[in-house]
Amino acid sequence: MPTPTTSTTPTTPLRAHLRSHLLAARLAGPVATSREESLRSYRAFAARDPRLLIGIDPEWAWTERDLIGLMADRCGVSSDPRCVSGQDVIDPELTLAALEAFSERLAVVAQRGAPVLFGTGHPHRLLGFYGALADALSAAGCAVLTPAKGRSVDITTRFGLRTYDLDYVRGVALVREPGAPGSGCATGAHTHSPLPVRTVLAAIAEAGGTLPELVIGDHGWVCGAGQLGFEAIGLADTDDPALFVGEAEGRLSVVVPLDDAVRSDYYRPLTRYVLNRACLSQ
Repeated sequence: MPTPTTSTTPTTPLRAHLRSHLLAARLAGPVATSREESLRSYRAFAARDPRLLIGIDPEWAWTERDLIGLMADRCGVSSDPRCVSGQDVIDPELTLAALEAFSERLAVVAQRGAPVLFGTGHPHRLLGFYGALADALSAAGCAVLTPAKGRSVDITTRFGLRTYDLDYVRGVALVREPGAPGSGCATGAHTHSPLPVRTVLAAIAEAGGTLPELVIGDHGWVCGAGQLGFEAIGLADTDDPALFVGEAEGRLSVVVPLDDAVRSDYYRPLTRYVLNRACLSQ
């Protein structure tokens, strides 16, 4: 099983400040996600529950113990299977190293002026982070793609089959319940499903349009894209093993371990750090 690359980036005041912020905001260190919740996710993923696969079709046979080991390597959670309660812990050094790799991919895309697609299943928390990146890449000459706006997507949820509409805010794709406030409002639905990104990519192909060279986001947006062969990078919490499996198996390029459900303004220092390292600061 591949292991993550250890960052060789020297400590700088900006990096040290961000590390402190990660711990203070509980983006890393002890996070809100419980060990019990993460272990339930690992068991469900090992059983190939599609609600946890979120678009990834694993090549390898992953057991719960395998996943604990992977998540210990990639996130810093306890590697002891006897640890079954308490709060999960994310190693801030792993978060910083992944943010640096994430920034490098943005820099390459910006230099090439390549087309990109953003999508989030956490619009209430992460829309501002992705929106700032979309603004910066657009200013650098990248086409930020917004296809299939208004198209309906049927997604199976714990409440049964629900129909959602695709929308974009600041160039970031999300889904809304029909009748939700109009375009431009960050009131999208929380979803793990890969169906929205599949719908978007199929719409581009049907129209003979420009396909993204990089997909940026979370949950099913990056897992679904990576499974289809698109380069994808994103953010993930300790109870989202699919993204880290996708990274380990080579379908996702970079996954940043962090708590993906804290206050939206807590991600602003991460935005500044990523844009600064990618030479995209405005």
